[in-house]
Amino acid sequence: MSTPIGNLRDITLRALDTLAGADEILAEDTRVARKLLDAHGIRAKLSAYHDHNGAERRPDILRKLQDGAVIALISDAGTPLVSDPGWKLAHEVVEAGIRIIPVPGPSALLAGLVASGLPSDRFMFCGFLPPKSGQRKREAENLKAVPGSLVFYEGGSRLAACLADLAEVFGADRQGVIARELTKFFEETRHGTLGELAAHYGDAGAPKGEIVILVGPPLDIEPDEADIDEALLHAMKTAPMKRAANDVAAAFGISKRDAYQRALTLKDDV
Repeated sequence: MSTPIGNLRDITLRALDTLAGADEILAEDTRVARKLLDAHGIRAKLSAYHDHNGAERRPDILRKLQDGAVIALISDAGTPLVSDPGWKLAHEVVEAGIRIIPVPGPSALLAGLVASGLPSDRFMFCGFLPPKSGQRKREAENLKAVPGSLVFYEGGSRLAACLADLAEVFGADRQGVIARELTKFFEETRHGTLGELAAHYGDAGAPKGEIVILVGPPLDIEPDEADIDEALLHAMKTAPMKRAANDVAAAFGISKRDAYQRALTLKDDV
């Protein structure tokens, strides 16, 4: 169940009803969750579920669910399972044949994407990049050609170094946005190239608050023919040729006609 990422009024009526009616509420940090529950007069049972106690707690939680208990999982802020320890529990709940009912609401990645003004028709959420520069650059190298906007989470102390690495790998002229303290009093959205943003935060020092890094799509990168062929061959294994060609054309930003003509030449290789 999604919870506010800052402003406590950013919670749905359905979420409040669900929390009030739950037999138990699982939260990563019960101190944070208690502030939300107290603000809305909710007195349901609250217990901790996080990375350190998850393996120990999951069997008992599954047993309660199988006995018919209504258990709500919330994150400290935003949507559970998104860079959040709850995904292991969700996986085991599904494996046990128990239904998960999502209660949608606030999400920092979506709020940041909306505020950024970057293309939102195709985007990829990448979570937190590795803390060490070498590993971070290698991960960025795998993402640089993704044909859509990229969304990352990052802490203030690593922001300048992370932006410098992204500028080096993606190119200093690639568009970026920093969305910080979303929905809070000091909410800030800063636009610029990755090079400009890296320089700004390098000079200004580490900002406070939760941070979303958004990177615009690649700048007019000519798609590699070998990559297009590989994508077509893969797509035609599970879809009719025309649909496969259309899907690949959309992914690589090429014409449907060109993709279909190439698919015709490759059909015997599928």
